[in-house]
Amino acid sequence: MVEVIRSSWALVEPQAENVGRHFYATLFSRAPETRDLFPVNMEVQRSRLLRALVHVVQMVDQPDDLVPFLEQLGRDHRKFGVLTQHYDAVGGALLSAIGEFAGDAWTPPVEKAWTDAYGVVANAMRTAAQAERGPASWLGRVVSHERKGWDLAVITVQASEPIPYRAGQYLSVETPQRPRLWRYLSPANAPRPDGTLEFHVRAVNSGWVSRAIVAHSRVGDTWRIGPPMGRMSIDKESDRDLLMIAGGTGMAPLKALLEELAAQPKRPRTQVFVGGRSWEDLYDFAALRKLSYSNNWLDVIPVVESDEDETGAERGTLADVVTRYGAWADHDVLVCGSPAMIRATVSRMLVAGTPLDRIRYDPFTMD
Repeated sequence: MVEVIRSSWALVEPQAENVGRHFYATLFSRAPETRDLFPVNMEVQRSRLLRALVHVVQMVDQPDDLVPFLEQLGRDHRKFGVLTQHYDAVGGALLSAIGEFAGDAWTPPVEKAWTDAYGVVANAMRTAAQAERGPASWLGRVVSHERKGWDLAVITVQASEPIPYRAGQYLSVETPQRPRLWRYLSPANAPRPDGTLEFHVRAVNSGWVSRAIVAHSRVGDTWRIGPPMGRMSIDKESDRDLLMIAGGTGMAPLKALLEELAAQPKRPRTQVFVGGRSWEDLYDFAALRKLSYSNNWLDVIPVVESDEDETGAERGTLADVVTRYGAWADHDVLVCGSPAMIRATVSRMLVAGTPLDRIRYDPFTMD
């Protein structure tokens, strides 16, 4: 089934923009009320939902990873006001769009494969959403906004009530500057009694929300915050040492895990590689080094790609530097950063001899 889906999507992917237009036109025609679930300006959104749907549909042969993610996604989508019938409308629009551009390749077996796969996705999300009794979202007020560079800010948000997330997870946020546009952010702290959340945000190209947060968020702004997602965690039953690898703001969830780890009686020997293109990208290194000075189980190694850097940091990409140290076969490994950084690092570690079942990262990104 999955190979049929992948091969048929490969035929229409070159026309993804037109497929996206057809998808939304069909959806809004069949279920006009769904238009209010999306941003007024669809420029950013147009291909995002379609590509996300296609991505998860192609993963139905990996249920151990996919189903927990879909259950979290179903609970998360309650914040939009998504109703049970909307899943059917989205599925119908998806099949219509793929079928329109697949042409003669849209045979009954292909249509059945897409229908069955989408059914798995929709049922997992719908069932989890219907079973959830907690809030669909929370409100939070910005209490601190600190610029760390022209493209980076650290924002502290006071939630209206403590949000039940775990260190290492991420949350979706909606800001007043970009209504109905959501961005997934990882708290850089373990849950606190006062409910405050620290977010590290870098403005990225074409990142409407991230650029607005960095440049225009203000103390007093009210954010809407969605339910927790993600499976990044430390195996507390393991007796192995721990390796953490963080690129850029990927340090945020790992910092939350370190904070959680520091408060526990059993703490594995932990090495953290934190990397960036230049020293300026290691914006939180001083805080990490300070943490290592007061915790003898923790070592922090800075990594920069720039040849001109004179800070004494290791040189090269994270994938280069980490594998230069060996295979880490006797460690549990956590990797966090951009999708490209995760792919490169995990691939190099597997080649170096790191067992796949020792490496943890969130395989699904929805932003």
